[in-house]
Parts: sequence; structure tokens; C-alpha cells
Amino acid sequence: MQKSRISAVIVAHNEEKKLENCLKSLDFCEEIIVILDKCTDKTKEIALKYSNKIIEGSWKIEGVRRNIAINSATKDWILEIDADERISKELADEILREIQGVKDCGFAIPIANYIGKRYVKYGWLRTLCVLKRQTLTYKGLKKYDEDKEVHPTFDTNFLVINLKNPIIHLVDEDMSDLIARFNRYTSWKANDMIFKNEIEGGALHLIFSAKLRFIKSYFVKKGFKEGLLGFFIAFLSALYPIISYAKAREKIKK
Repeated sequence: MQKSRISAVIVAHNEEKKLENCLKSLDFCEEIIVILDKCTDKTKEIALKYSNKIIEGSWKIEGVRRNIAINSATKDWILEIDADERISKELADEILREIQGVKDCGFAIPIANYIGKRYVKYGWLRTLCVLKRQTLTYKGLKKYDEDKEVHPTFDTNFLVINLKNPIIHLVDEDMSDLIARFNRYTSWKANDMIFKNEIEGGALHLIFSAKLRFIKSYFVKKGFKEGLLGFFIAFLSALYPIISYAKAREKIKK
């Protein structure tokens, strides 16, 4: 396969079960950089089979470690990917084709989210899963804000072009894994709320927010098409602000 001026950057924490298949799907990239965040399993040994650019450390803020990753890239284009994601041959070919003759722009790529072997298309809100991500960028254009433990933001002050083929995202193994991830995300959100002093609102505000989030997930985002799983995703989406708020209040009182 043709290789073309692309650095793939991966941030990994104890991903020995998923990392290798991710790295195998990046054979079209000229450079692979793996950021190891507090890894205690065999992630490093697996990464060294595919890359000699390994950066180890411990970071609490996701934006900080992602900036370290993209700033370590040396090629013209930077592809950000997670260990539980895969690039298909169709997407690799599309990327190589679309970057020819262009620069100073970025590409947004659809995300196909899987729970186990099931493709879950409907019902996702951004707090649990994204359906598209700006993840391929010309070097020097992107910098993450460093104010959140998870889901950092950045300014898109450059042209963003949409690609068609999706990244395969093996987001959860099963329902238990989904619940565990919900628990992690609400804990991180609680920490962000404390850090930004955003613990405001009362019961009525939280109930109203939860109701709107359920409606958006189940009806607007068509979660009903996923059956019982779609209802459960909408239910977790509705609970997200309530649980995050409760965890933040609990942490403050300790």
C-alpha cells in the first residue's frame, strides 16, 4: 500500500488486548507514535513491535497528553486514533487519495461504534459516543484545550472536509463494559465540574436536563431503532448530568 506523509498518534493506557489490531491497521502511515499513559501491562511490548517512537508518562488531563502526541509527529499529516479503533482498507485508501495536493486543512471521519460484535448506529449522545470526529489534520493547525480530564475541545479555525468511510470503534465489550465506562465518564465529569466551579443548579434543573437528554437520545437520535439497548443508552444519557452532579457534590463534602 502507498504511504504518504502521515503520522499516526495513539494514546494508550493498558491496552494490551486491543492495541495490536489497531497498529496493524495503520500500515499505510509512515510514522506511528504511541503515548503510554501509566501502562502496567504488555502495551509497551506490543507497541515496540510496530514503532520505535514511544513516549511514556502519567497525565491527568487528556488535552495535555494529546498535545504531546500531536507535537511529537514529524510528518505533514497527523492521524489521531485510539487503541480500540481500526482503520479499514477502504478508509486508508480514501485518506491517501484525499490528502493528495492539499494542505492547511483537516478531515472529519465518521465513527462506527460497536458493542461487542453489534454495530450500534442510533441513540448516541456525545457524552457517551461520537458519530464523527475531526481526527486527521495538517501539522501545526490543531491544539487541544488543557482544562478537562476527558473529551478535550479545540478551536477549528481551519477548513474541515468530511470523509465517507468510517473508523471502526470497538467501544464496549458488552453491557457491563458500557456501564463501567459510564461510571468512569461521570467521575471525570464530576472532577471537571469541581475544577471549573460549575456545580450549579438544583433538582428541577437536573430533572429537566435529564428529560431533554432522554428525548434527544431516544427520539431525535432514533435510539428506539436499537430496541432495548437503545432505551438503555437513552436512560444512561439522561442520568449523565444527575450522576455527575451527585459525584461532584459528594467529592466536595469529603
